[in-house]
Amino acid sequence: MAELTLNTAQISSKERVKAFVELLKLRLSFLVAFSSAFGYALGATQFSWATLGWLFLGGFLVSGASVTINQILEKDLDKLMKRTQNRPLPTNRISLNEAKVFTVIIAIIGLSILGLATNWLTVLLSILSLVLYGFVYTPLKKVGPVAVFVGAIPGALPPLLGWVAATGHISTAALVIFGLQFIWQFPHFWAIAWVADEDYKRAGFKLLPAGGKKDLNTAFQIMIYTLVLIPLGVLPSQFGITGLYSAFVVTLCGALFFAQTFYLMKQCLVGEESSYKAARSIMFGSFIYLPVVQIALILDKV
Repeated sequence: MAELTLNTAQISSKERVKAFVELLKLRLSFLVAFSSAFGYALGATQFSWATLGWLFLGGFLVSGASVTINQILEKDLDKLMKRTQNRPLPTNRISLNEAKVFTVIIAIIGLSILGLATNWLTVLLSILSLVLYGFVYTPLKKVGPVAVFVGAIPGALPPLLGWVAATGHISTAALVIFGLQFIWQFPHFWAIAWVADEDYKRAGFKLLPAGGKKDLNTAFQIMIYTLVLIPLGVLPSQFGITGLYSAFVVTLCGALFFAQTFYLMKQCLVGEESSYKAARSIMFGSFIYLPVVQIALILDKV
């Protein structure tokens, strides 16, 4: 690990800028901002591209602040895992103090944008999301699988934030789209935890359910939560948020996602390497499921 650690004075300005950008976890923060935009598009009766743009930017920055807090608190743990040991903080491309200042700045800017462009409830929910993810979910990862439940809340808040930004209140319909993304978090999180199990063990993370083992019991838990996604996917049409076309697409996606869990259960009986590949398939399936479902719901409303 020594060869990976640098002195901040030895790093060029270009590399330092790149390191700050890495702190934001662009793909994750973009997905969070997209989910917020998705919620806004579903909830808006008087659509505004300007509001949507500011919501996207504000959500992106608040998400960036949340994941940077996570990296600050887990700096020493990130050094232990192969998938995270090259991040800016473990490699000392950015100092801890610089990361803290950066977090405060982008959090303030992001929340200010949301405050000016949307409403106070959107800001409060954004603060709740940041606190839960950065200061509650992060330390709970070493406690047990309860961390997944806690982490699923900020993970599911973006579409609710978008809806509230559009309407100014939390309705039953808003809770439906929150619930869909909330339940999706469980197979998503657990598939990642299955694939990254060896790395997570090095850091002391305990995210897998059913005793923390990669076995049939854990696969069954993944299957149950994935099954729940199928009826949940129909609810937007039942509540008049969207129509029957998206209900068909969402149901089909849910059924295909659900089918992957049976393959995981079968492979658990074959061997660890086979189950790893099946869990990896579910992980990528979860990455595909959510944006496809969100796009289908938006297009159906349009």
